[in-house]
Amino acid sequence: MTKKEIKVVGAVIENEEGEILCAQRPEGKNLALKWEFPGGKIEVGESPTAALKRELQEEMALDIEILDEITTTTYEYDFGIVELTTYFSKIKAGNIQLLEHEEMKWMKADDIDQLDWAPADIPAIKIIKEKKGNKK
Repeated sequence: MTKKEIKVVGAVIENEEGEILCAQRPEGKNLALKWEFPGGKIEVGESPTAALKRELQEEMALDIEILDEITTTTYEYDFGIVELTTYFSKIKAGNIQLLEHEEMKWMKADDIDQLDWAPADIPAIKIIKEKKGNKK
């Protein structure tokens, strides 16, 4: 039996202080309590950027502006094969409401790898740290 392929998008949202928005998945779902970049599944016929805007509206009541694509990674979980594309984004309008997530944190790029991330998000975290972290 072949595993289900799931195409998803994630928003790497930065605030004015240069901190990144990290969101914790809810209990009772796949990857419960793991941290992720907010986003979700791309529906049939939907572009990745349209999916990301819709998901952020549904999950956090936010209107976002999508900036540069960061990376696309593929990770095989027990429930399926996830292809995740992440984008740098910023909030255009709205105040964050946690409609889907357990918790959220704003963290400096250098510190985000301290959280227990969903595996598909980890390659993006390495790139974000290189691009946004403090160069030593």
